[in-house]
Amino acid sequence: MPLAINSTAPNFTAHTTEGMIWFHNWIGDAWCVLFSHPKDFTPVCTTEAGVMARMKPEFDRRGVKIIGLSLDKVEDHSRWSDDIRTATGHAPNYPLIGDVDLKVAKLYDMLPAAADETVARTAMDNATARTLFVIGPDKQIKLTLSYPMTTGRDFNEILRAIDSLQLTARQQLATPANWQQGDKVAIASSVSDTEARARFPGGWEAPVPYLRLVEMPA
Repeated sequence: MPLAINSTAPNFTAHTTEGMIWFHNWIGDAWCVLFSHPKDFTPVCTTEAGVMARMKPEFDRRGVKIIGLSLDKVEDHSRWSDDIRTATGHAPNYPLIGDVDLKVAKLYDMLPAAADETVARTAMDNATARTLFVIGPDKQIKLTLSYPMTTGRDFNEILRAIDSLQLTARQQLATPANWQQGDKVAIASSVSDTEARARFPGGWEAPVPYLRLVEMPA
């Protein structure tokens, strides 16, 4: 079965550019973004790896650890890092998992269990290893996004989604379409009107009864 939102992120040990990790221990009490690439030295993935390095302070500010995965050897990742710096101005400042045996990619349902790791594989063979996971401190998957090889990811959207996930994890709220920090939020459907009046004595805006909008709490 594919990994679903609120399922536990599979644990694993892996060799990375920053040494061996035990994934759940490495996450600790933080949030985590795990994003995958089919191969090193591929054009779109090179730009993504550099953008993530540039944006890492924004993830740090939110208490989010970043870890990348590419289906090559860690030694190849080190050489790829030089190209990433040349192309984008930023080398990875987060660990990159070596997954030449496809163990993690299979564990996370990015490749079929029958995928053969004993033969040379091209990026197209690994094309479905393009999924990004947001994982909470409880080690549960909070969000997944999968992209084709030809479409680069928008990491500003990942930050926006994390802002929503962290806000709604703390309070019984939901964020409307295209929500940004500071916009109005919706009172969750699980909160009755009676409970909502106690929590939001100033009332709310309700264009329809089940859409109760309030100012974003400080």
